[in-house]
Amino acid sequence: MSNWTSTNVLVLNASYEAIHICDVRRALKMLVKGVASVEEESDILVRAERWAIRLPYVIRLRQYVQIPHRPVKFSRRNVLVRDRYTCQYCHNVFSAGELTLDHVQPRSRGGKTTWDNVLSACKRCNLVKSDRTPAEASMTALRSPRAPTITYFMQLTRFSNVAHESWRKYLFLK
Repeated sequence: MSNWTSTNVLVLNASYEAIHICDVRRALKMLVKGVASVEEESDILVRAERWAIRLPYVIRLRQYVQIPHRPVKFSRRNVLVRDRYTCQYCHNVFSAGELTLDHVQPRSRGGKTTWDNVLSACKRCNLVKSDRTPAEASMTALRSPRAPTITYFMQLTRFSNVAHESWRKYLFLK
C-alpha cells in the first residue's frame, strides 16, 4: 500500500453496528485519544514520537453513541451509486457521464426530484421514455426508486475502491 493516508476506515458503534466511514487520520486520532479500539488492522505500522499503531481497517467506539436516523443526502452521484451505475430500463452498466436522472413521474406532471421518483437511465432510454411514465412508454424499471438507508449505502461502497475485505462481516456482505 503505497499511500496509506488515503485509506478509509469503517467505524462501528460499541454494539458493532456500522455507523460511519472515515479517513485513516481521523481513525488514528480516535485510537490515540482512547475513544475507539481496533477491530481489524493491517501489517503497516504507523509511528509517531510517542506511539506506534498498526494501520486500522475497522475500529469500534468504546462507548455506545445514540445515532439519530440520518437519511442519505439526495444527489446525482448518490442516485447513480444506489442504482449501481446501471440504466434502470435497459439494465446496462454505464459511466457516470453516460447516465442521466429520469423522473418516473415526469416533472411536467408534478413529479418531484426525490429518492422515490428518480432513477438512473442511459441517454437513449431517457429519450425514448421522454415525458411519459414508464407504463405509458411500455418500459419496466429494474427496481422501484426508494431512499437508501445509511447501512445499505455503506454496503454499496463494496462497488468502489473504498471498502476493504475486512468490512464484509460487519456490513453483512457475502
